[in-house]
Amino acid sequence: MSMPSTAKQLVAQLRQKGINNELVLDAIEATPRHLFIDPALRDKAYWDQPLSLSYGQTISQPFVVARMTELILAGGSLEKVLEIGTGSGYQAAVLAHLVPEVYSIERIYPLYVKACESFHQLKLTNIFTRFDDGREGWPEKAPFDGVIVTAAAEEVPPQLLVQLREGGKMIIPVGNQSQQQLQLITRQGERFLVERLDPVIFVPLLLGTQS
Repeated sequence: MSMPSTAKQLVAQLRQKGINNELVLDAIEATPRHLFIDPALRDKAYWDQPLSLSYGQTISQPFVVARMTELILAGGSLEKVLEIGTGSGYQAAVLAHLVPEVYSIERIYPLYVKACESFHQLKLTNIFTRFDDGREGWPEKAPFDGVIVTAAAEEVPPQLLVQLREGGKMIIPVGNQSQQQLQLITRQGERFLVERLDPVIFVPLLLGTQS
């Protein structure tokens, strides 16, 4: 399969791979992924693969971004979503086309600044950002209809679970550096229903902040 060079070609490939939520595909097509990566890698911007960022981080594979977004939207339209791990800002930018309010937390300050600049450049005024330890969430803005975690936790942070509204969903990679799995967690009162899904590879969810 040839490597796509435009957002439209990428969307066609994602559709072939099983992404069928047209709203998500439209959001992927509307989001200029090349603006979120290093200029030296921009010829690969619309390839369906992860790419390296600074500080040991990565911009996720578009299929994984689409898959996680599709899962979080499966319960219907959402008003307010929390993202843990802004990174490049690409996932938040995709969400911004689908959700009225996106709250995104990043622990590495230079990445936080660069992502904020990208959001400003694209006039994505419904993304609200914070430089902080994402494991604590954003309690003063809770409850959230959905939570997307873009780094792997060895255990699901309980602080994030309690910030879900009733019926809200969290999508999170869980595991160590050698074995991880996406989990879709739905809040049912004080109980949390866990569905174990695709094997994935994400950078670890770390404590604290980094300047």
